Amino acid sequence: MKAARALRRYPVLVALCLAALFMIVPFLIVAVNALKSPAEYSRSGPLSLPDGLYLDGLKDFWERVDYSRKLLNSVLISGSVAVGAVVLSVLNAYAIGIGRIRGRTWVLAFFVLANMLPQEALVYPVYYLSKQAGLYDTRLSVIIVFTVIQAAFGTYLLSSVLSRFPREIIEAARIDGAGKWQVLWRIVVPVSRPTLGVLLVFFFIWTWNEFLLPLVMLISNDNQTVSVALGVLQGQRLMDATMTNAAALLGVLPALVFFLVFQRTLTRGIAVGAVK
Repeated sequence: MKAARALRRYPVLVALCLAALFMIVPFLIVAVNALKSPAEYSRSGPLSLPDGLYLDGLKDFWERVDYSRKLLNSVLISGSVAVGAVVLSVLNAYAIGIGRIRGRTWVLAFFVLANMLPQEALVYPVYYLSKQAGLYDTRLSVIIVFTVIQAAFGTYLLSSVLSRFPREIIEAARIDGAGKWQVLWRIVVPVSRPTLGVLLVFFFIWTWNEFLLPLVMLISNDNQTVSVALGVLQGQRLMDATMTNAAALLGVLPALVFFLVFQRTLTRGIAVGAVK
């Protein structure tokens, strides 16, 4: 019986290994080509191993786009959006899922509609409002926009989670004299921490990869993010193959490091959600 179960698991294990291979191999190819010289790349092609470490491509891209400043902008915007969207999602979901506000179904339908709305439809309204508010070409404008966008998804997800929150725990806390804010921050948030950790990781990575709205909203070189700098420099055709791979490597590496650092949080949150 155990042998039969083990045999049934092998196809799943092989499929997962193949999927991991398909995801890792492109990243390795980019990393290898980022360490080649342009002449070596032209001579041997993209699939050959480098003869040595050629770091001029990484150095030239770093200096050309002022990568340290772009990295700071991306980390600041993505981190602020992740934290702000999680807090806003918790407050909204607490009112909808536990507070049971009137018109709950219509409110959730509004958030679902907000998630389905393409960003292309938001470009002009956001541009016009930011101009009127004096926030155009500031990192704060992008933080506000993406905090609202990400919180729409977070509110929809957390509302379904908190709607099944044990009422006995909340009633016991209220009997002991806890107010609404105490119930939220001392009971609901600690119990929901794994789910909030998952949302934090997702919001950071999603915001890091955003391109269209930051491209429209951040026109100054000092305010641009990493993704915008990559797109602008690529569009100007100022990079050879080696520098293109170096740019791709530096663009994805910070998000990958963030994901690996919070991998345990992500795994724990998914596991808790599966058990529930």
